[in-house]
Amino acid sequence: MGTSEELRRIVMTPAARRALAAAGRLFYDRGIHAVGVDLIAAEAGVTKKTLYDRFGSKEQIVVEYLADRDDRWRAFLAERLDAAPPAPRARIRAVFDASRAWMADNGSKGCSMVNAHAEISDPAHPAHAVITGQKQWMLDLFTRLARDVESLGPDAADRLGRTLMLLHEGALVAHGLKVFPDPVAQARDEAEALLAEVTER
Repeated sequence: MGTSEELRRIVMTPAARRALAAAGRLFYDRGIHAVGVDLIAAEAGVTKKTLYDRFGSKEQIVVEYLADRDDRWRAFLAERLDAAPPAPRARIRAVFDASRAWMADNGSKGCSMVNAHAEISDPAHPAHAVITGQKQWMLDLFTRLARDVESLGPDAADRLGRTLMLLHEGALVAHGLKVFPDPVAQARDEAEALLAEVTER
């Protein structure tokens, strides 16, 4: 997901964990730029000095927020992939079903990485590597799953992986916008129809 310097993580004390939990809620609900360190400290019940002593900067708090959310998502998805049947179509479906379940519990405003990228587009920002790294990881996952489809050659599998990624990411954005109900389920169904089509060729 980037260089080790870009993704420097801190050791979490109990106060730091409270601060990160507060920052995560605030950043997700209100936006990163709209939330200041004073508000995070007040919500977490810590002093501003404690916040800076532990994190060093607001930028590092943002890194920790996004990296923590990514870690939790990957663990959540891994459980569901482990429980899925081994067939590629079942595992691809499991990704969409996992996203649907995650969004129901953790994603009322859509994808935290997409939302963060709307505010952090500068590659020099330390959180930028977390955002783009998470999306590259998802693309790699879909590509690996597509390559497991026996009837597809490498080029067709890579193209399918990108198409699945587009369906998935578009569904996450549509979920946050709330323009129509259950977009992740629709994206899953479209993915399954596409898989049926490519395997019948």
